[in-house]
Amino acid sequence: MELTFELAEKVLAAQPFSVLLGARLTAFGDGAATLELDIRDELRQQNGFLHGGVLGYAADNAITFAGGTALGPEVLTGGFTISYLRPAQGAVLRAEATVAHAGSRQATCTCRLSTVDESGDVTLCALAQGTVIALRR
Repeated sequence: MELTFELAEKVLAAQPFSVLLGARLTAFGDGAATLELDIRDELRQQNGFLHGGVLGYAADNAITFAGGTALGPEVLTGGFTISYLRPAQGAVLRAEATVAHAGSRQATCTCRLSTVDESGDVTLCALAQGTVIALRR
């Protein structure tokens, strides 16, 4: 079964944590997925920056959705790493993931995490790479 944009939106809406964070898919297909969420005070750490766990969530989910474009809808994250480049601050967090390589059961994906401020300026704040595994039942 192919993972369409409409089905991907339903999958995201069925994830209670994603709903809690207010995550949304803004692009999906052709080996890529973009996830965005509004940066709110509840998501910040003590210094006023977006909490690293939120960036980790966004990388994980964007990577898994990107992998799903190659492997289908029944996938799980096999693992991922993230490198924080600078503190995340702005109005929106954007996680843009692409498939670097896909086989029949596994895909390796990369993700660029950026913030967008009120004037539309984009700042790269983290990079991630992960493996997505297809479930075969």
